Amino acid sequence: MQAETRKPEVSLPPTPAPVRLAFLALGVSALVLGLVGVALPLLPTTPFLILAAAAFARSSPRLEGWLLAHPRLGPPLVAWRLNRAIPRPAKWASALGMAAGYAVFLSGTAAGPLPALGVALILVGVGIWIWRRPD
Repeated sequence: MQAETRKPEVSLPPTPAPVRLAFLALGVSALVLGLVGVALPLLPTTPFLILAAAAFARSSPRLEGWLLAHPRLGPPLVAWRLNRAIPRPAKWASALGMAAGYAVFLSGTAAGPLPALGVALILVGVGIWIWRRPD
């Protein structure tokens, strides 16, 4: 017979109440921003919901479960957790949102060529990172 090779169970100390409350406040704030982002095309939704789910995981398993099980909001979050995947429609939405945001930036500021180039390079870098994620 072979000896059983199991990882020993690790008992983590309970999270202090002030830390749980801080994570809960962060989760609720991120959730609100994510929901506002559903209506406002220039405010991203998914990153705020990913942050909300992570904060709820550390503060409120009930809210985390609700968010992950939500019929509209949950599937992208579950895909992110399992595979670090971003659905193709979300990739297109992010690309269009970044392009629109850059257009607003250019038309609404008196930024010189160097800041405009810096912002463009950041957005291109983020876009490349997003498109390299699995679908």
